Amino acid sequence: MKASCFLIVLLLFSDIAFTSGFMEVLVGIASHVYTLFKGDKLLTFDPKRLKKDLHENLYGQHVVSEVVLKSVSAFLTDSNPNKPLVLSFHGPTGVGKNHVAKIIASNIYEKGDQSKHFITFISEHHFPHKDKVDIYSAQLKQWIHGNVSSFPRSMFVFDEMDKMNPRLVETIRPFLDYMSLVDGVSYRKAIFIFLSNAGGNVIANMALDFWKEGKDREELQINSKGMEHEILQHVFNDKSSGFWHSNLIDHHLVDHFIPFLPLELRHVRQCVLAEMANLNMTVDRYPELADTVARDMPYFPPNEKIFSVKGCKSVRQKLMLYTDH
Repeated sequence: MKASCFLIVLLLFSDIAFTSGFMEVLVGIASHVYTLFKGDKLLTFDPKRLKKDLHENLYGQHVVSEVVLKSVSAFLTDSNPNKPLVLSFHGPTGVGKNHVAKIIASNIYEKGDQSKHFITFISEHHFPHKDKVDIYSAQLKQWIHGNVSSFPRSMFVFDEMDKMNPRLVETIRPFLDYMSLVDGVSYRKAIFIFLSNAGGNVIANMALDFWKEGKDREELQINSKGMEHEILQHVFNDKSSGFWHSNLIDHHLVDHFIPFLPLELRHVRQCVLAEMANLNMTVDRYPELADTVARDMPYFPPNEKIFSVKGCKSVRQKLMLYTDH
């Protein structure tokens, strides 16, 4: 029974008279307390549900859907994995990297990306000062150790990996290795996801070459033209990348470098339709709005205008310019 319901039942059988206003306050407090202590448990993992979520909520990323579905399903159905799952998402802005991390979380935790076991670090927000790397390193170790020791199936997302200090990346390395225990704790059931714009140009150029060759986008696979290897080499040799000469790569601790392709107009249109649904804006009332907003987004190359410069980023803001909301 929810705390608020229990409180109401208790008061009904008491001899104490309460005003309706006071009752509302008590019920509100009880509801808040119940929310704080409500379970934050694991869901029973269902590969079919993850497949459905990726299919319905991710646009233009067939490579991502296939690799994420297979790797996450294999990991979560393995009762004794030999290392944590480590995925590195690469691609330009607005193509769904954060979105996919949240889809994975929604298939693991009851509270999805609101779960306390879904921890996100943003490089320039959490680690902004270069002269405090030693402090950040100690804190990062403690955060990871504390979360996994209390909940083995913790999930860590590192956003802006291309801006992270390589020393902090090295701090993470021991937790990703093929070790049974690190400081008495097993990390083999944890999930680490790195998000980065690094490699975005490599991916965009390959997608553009594919288009120029007259091939269907869906023919492009993770190893087409050695794409994954090209991404790996790019971030390893890029001095501005957190992966620069990183032992994570040398020791083969990243399971997959996953390319997010630049989006085309048809994919941006899908994003607009999804945002319209979120805002309860019907197509009947705004029959041409999705096409108008999608076409109004910037595209590249300048002459052909094949791929969206910003992906689906700022679709909501652009949409509001055409409505009376």
